[in-house]
Amino acid sequence: MNPPLLSIVIPAHNEEKRLPPTLEQVFAFLGSQNYDAEVLIVENGSTDRTYELSRSYIEQHKNLRVIREGGRGKGLAVQRGMLEARGQYRLMCDADLSMPIEEVAKFLSPNASDFDIAIASREAPGAKRYDEPRYRHLGGRMINWIIRLLILPGLQDTQCGFKCFRAEAAQDLFKRQTLMGWSFDIELLFIARQHGYRIIEIPIDWYYRPESKVNALRDAVRMIQDIFQIHRNARRGLYDAHRS
Repeated sequence: MNPPLLSIVIPAHNEEKRLPPTLEQVFAFLGSQNYDAEVLIVENGSTDRTYELSRSYIEQHKNLRVIREGGRGKGLAVQRGMLEARGQYRLMCDADLSMPIEEVAKFLSPNASDFDIAIASREAPGAKRYDEPRYRHLGGRMINWIIRLLILPGLQDTQCGFKCFRAEAAQDLFKRQTLMGWSFDIELLFIARQHGYRIIEIPIDWYYRPESKVNALRDAVRMIQDIFQIHRNARRGLYDAHRS
């Protein structure tokens, strides 16, 4: 069986309320495209009916897979989904769908080319933010300034939850990943740069969701700790050897 062009990986922790409208939009969009695609929901650590609700869509959508991951952490859920995906392009997608699913076209040929990783950016020229409170925007920019200063100079928006990997890059990078929490994507981008992968930023339309699980102060402190851990890992050569 030929692999699909696109895999959409959705990490899902306590998402029984946000998943149904997201899945309806995702499958409506994919149904109008002329390429094969699959959707992987990776549920981990939920205390609500996220897993059962996700499985209820399988009969309607044969291109849906639901994976139950026993460990905790968004990074672990995304890693599991990316390594089990079969698509030539593999897109991590937040369950709140703050980036309209139609924006996916920007990550695929012919709209995007010559990249290994394409990251959605709310700051690249042409990007638009909707309904975001000013304090949240300023907090996000402060976090990005810290990231650029300490580990990823030049990347204007590393924390948007939509990133697309070519299959070969995904298979390599996610096997090297060690952080399973909130900062996992910073680690992946750092490893990608270390190994010469091509990273581009794609300007997107993005809608603020007031039910966001992000806590700017708590997550910033945790992120700084993780950045120093990434640097320690690099000094130890942890990211050098290929992992089978």
